[in-house]
Amino acid sequence: MPLQPSSTSVFNEKELLEKVARGDQRAFETIYHTYAKKIYFFANKILQHEEAAEEVVQEVMLKLWNTRNELTKINSLEAYIRVLSRNIALNALRRLEIENRANQQLRTYWTDQSNHTEEQVALNETRAILSKGIAELPLQQREVYILCHQQGLKYDEVAQKLNLSPATVATHMKLALRFLRAYLQKHSGLAIIFIILKIF
Repeated sequence: MPLQPSSTSVFNEKELLEKVARGDQRAFETIYHTYAKKIYFFANKILQHEEAAEEVVQEVMLKLWNTRNELTKINSLEAYIRVLSRNIALNALRRLEIENRANQQLRTYWTDQSNHTEEQVALNETRAILSKGIAELPLQQREVYILCHQQGLKYDEVAQKLNLSPATVATHMKLALRFLRAYLQKHSGLAIIFIILKIF
């Protein structure tokens, strides 16, 4: 992807570079006006980003001015600018890619953290409501729910502990869950279906 050749003759080019090396700003402006657009289009082909391509132009020109004392040593200004533009554009491309990845990671992290925080608040609120609902259960339903759901006992174990039949335990558990779901739906303005699934 070469830059278009400069119309400046080799002789005039060397004379121009000597003037720039001596700090001649008008001579430098000649280089700028000759190559700025070419550098821009060259960089934009690589970056597909207009602002970044503009920055490449400025960076190339700044590099030329800051190293003007060395310009008399180069054989071809067009070739030198082409290589310089390519290197700076590729560095800019790497920066853009890193920045895009970083932005994506930050967006993902922010969304995940935000969702996690909102979900945790909702879960805590629902658990508080659930505790009040458990307190309103009939005694045996409350005992069965606590032993089965909160302590993790099996129906047979609860039946033996409370001196009930496993079928009775299952009935109490079914009634307790039905009551608690209705209680949560009545007392919570949250979208709690997925929360209920986590709790139950």
